[in-house]
Amino acid sequence: MKTFKLHLIGADRLFYEGECFSIIAPAVDGQVGILADHSNLITGIVPGELTFTTPGEHPLTSTVAVAGGIMKVENNDVMILVDSVLSPEEIDADRAREEEAAAREALLQKRGIQEYRSAQAQLARAVTKLKVRRKGTGHGV
Repeated sequence: MKTFKLHLIGADRLFYEGECFSIIAPAVDGQVGILADHSNLITGIVPGELTFTTPGEHPLTSTVAVAGGIMKVENNDVMILVDSVLSPEEIDADRAREEEAAAREALLQKRGIQEYRSAQAQLARAVTKLKVRRKGTGHGV
């Protein structure tokens, strides 16, 4: 199976850089899948689960929680720049539940559209963290 180069970068660190078989990313128009020789593409990334498979003697599939960002695919080189990227091991489930509750409360408040959208984004990030955390800590990078 052919590979491509992946650069997965959070605002505070380089999370992964190396060869990759496939990516499934949460994009603005829904899930987008990337394999080797994918056509050139630039798309927005939304908060959600990002899954990627790396080669080796036993290929490893990792699922991480990402916040908003951008993905560029060009000539078998994929760069994903996101506000944050967390492996299941890095997610504090109690804190994520608190963030989820606070975001749900903010959504119930009758405020302006900007506050509403901010609360929606916070809720999406918190729910994603909890989903990734529940999937377990056995498949992290």
